[in-house]
Parts: sequence; C-alpha cells; structure tokens
Amino acid sequence: MSPETIPSTQLEFLLNAEANYKDPQETTYTSPFLRLIVSAERGSLTQSFTERYFAPGEIVFREGDAGDSMYLIWSGRAAIVKGDLDSPTILAFRKPGEIFGEMALLEHQPRSATVVALDHLRMLEINRYRFDQLLRESPGVSRSIMEVLSARLRRVTEDRSSGERSQQRLSRQVLDLQSEKRRLEELQRLRQETTELILHDLRNPLSAVAVSLKMLTLMLPEEALRANEEILKIAQASCDRMQRLVDSLLEVSRMEEGEMSFAMTTLDLKRLIEDVVRRMALLSPPGAKICANIAPDLPNPVGDQDKIERVLINLLDNALKYLPEAGLIVVEALKKGNFVQISVTDNGPGIPEEDRQRIFERFAQVSGQRGRRRGFGLGLTYCRLAVERHGGQIWVEPGDEGRGSRFVFTLPLTSVEAEPA
Repeated sequence: MSPETIPSTQLEFLLNAEANYKDPQETTYTSPFLRLIVSAERGSLTQSFTERYFAPGEIVFREGDAGDSMYLIWSGRAAIVKGDLDSPTILAFRKPGEIFGEMALLEHQPRSATVVALDHLRMLEINRYRFDQLLRESPGVSRSIMEVLSARLRRVTEDRSSGERSQQRLSRQVLDLQSEKRRLEELQRLRQETTELILHDLRNPLSAVAVSLKMLTLMLPEEALRANEEILKIAQASCDRMQRLVDSLLEVSRMEEGEMSFAMTTLDLKRLIEDVVRRMALLSPPGAKICANIAPDLPNPVGDQDKIERVLINLLDNALKYLPEAGLIVVEALKKGNFVQISVTDNGPGIPEEDRQRIFERFAQVSGQRGRRRGFGLGLTYCRLAVERHGGQIWVEPGDEGRGSRFVFTLPLTSVEAEPA
C-alpha cells in the first residue's frame, strides 16, 4: 500500500517552519543507537537494514501507529510533528546521518509523533528483531543505551517537578487574584453606598433651593421680578444643572446594571432641540452663542424624551465648560439612512485623539484638560449608556477644519426595545 500524502499547503507550512528552526543542543549524532550502527560489521548491517524511499509530503508513520522500526536518514529531510497537521506542534527536523523512531525498538508503545518527508527521502530501516541481533553482537552499546534512557527519565522527572512548582505558583496567584477581586467588589459596594448617601444629602438642600427660587418668582413684586428676571433664570438653570449631576450619579449606575426603564414614544426632535438650545443659552458665557441647524425634513425617531433631552443637555453643558470667549456651539440634526444623526460642535480646544474613546468612560478626564473647569466625567458616560440603550452610537471627532470638537450620536428610526436588561 502506497504511503499517505499530505496536502501541498501542509507541506509548504512545514518547509517554511524548517527555515526558522534552530537545532537543539543535543542531536541524534551522539545517539548510542547511531554508535551501534557505526560499530557494527558491514555484513551485519547489510542483513539488518532495509532501504525505504518516500516522496515529498508522504507520511512515514503517524502518531498513534504501532511501531517496531527505527530509521537512519541516508539522504533527504523529515519533519517530526504532533497533533493536527493543519496546525501541528513541530518537535524536530531530521537530516542525513540522523535517526528517528528509536524508542520503538525498546518499548511496545504506539508512535508518539508523526513523521513527514520534506523532500525525496532515502532511509535505512531496522526492526526490533534485527536490532536485538546487533545488540548481542555489540554488548557494550547496551550500557550506553541504558544511560541515555536514564538521562531521559531524569529530564522528564525534572520537567514534571518544574511543572508542579509552576502550578503551585499559579495556584497562589489565582488565590491572590480572587482575594483582590473580593476586595474590589467590597470597594464597589462601599462606593455605591457612599454615592447613595451623598445623593440623599444633596437632594434635600437642592430641593430647598428650588423651592426658594419658586417662592421668589411667586412673591416678588412684578417690577422687582422683571428687574431680576435674568438673574433668577440663571439661578434656576444652575439649580437644574446641579440636579442633573445628582441624578446622573444615580442613573449611570442603574443603566450600567440594566435596572432603568425607558418610556419609548415618538419624539418631536426639532422642538426638543430648540427648547434645549434656548434653555442652555442662559448658561453660556458673555459673547458666546448656541444655535441650531435642523434639516427641514427631519423625521421623528422613537425614543425616551427625558433621556434624549438629558443627552442633549449634557453635550451642550460639556461644550460650555471649554468654550472660549465669543465661542460658538452649533447643534445639527439630519437624516442618515435609517438613523437620525445629531451633532454638537464647538470651537474650543478640542480633544486629543488618544482620549476620544476613553472620554465616555466614568470619571474620565481629558489629558491636559480642554479648559479651566473640571467635571466628574459622568455626563458623557450617561450619554453613551442612554444612546446605546436606544440602539444608536455616540462618538467624538474634530470640528470644522480640525478645530474644536464635534460630538455625534445617532438614533434609529425604527423602534428599539429598551426595557431593563
């Protein structure tokens, strides 16, 4: 029966691997098996060996085959591999004058590896019966063979001991990681409890401020109310801003845990954008301007109005933090395929490229800071979570002509289930 041949792709892989292969320090040139062959009489060798020939890609024997023969390479090269030939583990390469398969002469075990001819391979084969005859004729070689086998056993024992020590170190590392994981979980629990306590303590004075502002608008004389209308609007807007921060601390955690419900309705997006722009303009610095550019044929997506309103407010609030004097913020909305795309563009200092993904993480800060005032990094985290729960995406890119920043988010025009996860 003709030998099995591997596909050309597998042979090419083995040939390429041989080009980068480094011979181990110990080779079969020093093998006592080879010394036995060298020391034997010519007549005995002639009677003991059988010539075998294999073409490139032919398998000499496979891992798991029964074996009782050793091979001496006369010419050509062979690869010794384990496992699947599509992604084999390469054990060694053998060249003229080297041997392989010698353990089959000493033990009745299946082949431990597969041998493949890399080119035209001419070999001398000796089976166990003929090998025993050579040993009887050269008894001194038997001791050398036993020494080699003893050395191999010693190396296996040392490797096993080394593996056990490595496993023990790994076990200790796993235990350390588990302890660290429990510690981090406890810190997370304490942080959550602390956040809830802060929220409780902040909401009471905030409610008092909001009620006081409302009382002023009801009790001040009309003349005084008109004279201080702008101040009262700014105070109310600042109170609302603080309330959004408090709510963000709670809602970001709830969205991350999938515990927040979304009330999905058809949004009047044009009206929503214009209303947010009008309110946020009260907080803009002197000389700054916020304007809206809304496509006349803008369709109305489905979404949670309160959540999308908060997304817009957070993006505008973020832009205002870093807006220069006489700065400009432009809110645009248009249809893009099956999505509505909303963007908030400012002419501030911009965001470095390496921070454009990280900026949406909780408590993230831009390297070098875009401006003078720092935030808690919760507003953009809220935006990312809310937009993704709607089935959209959010990102940041450079503004017009590479100046400033443009925050962009999309909302699908088809309804997306956004109930708690």
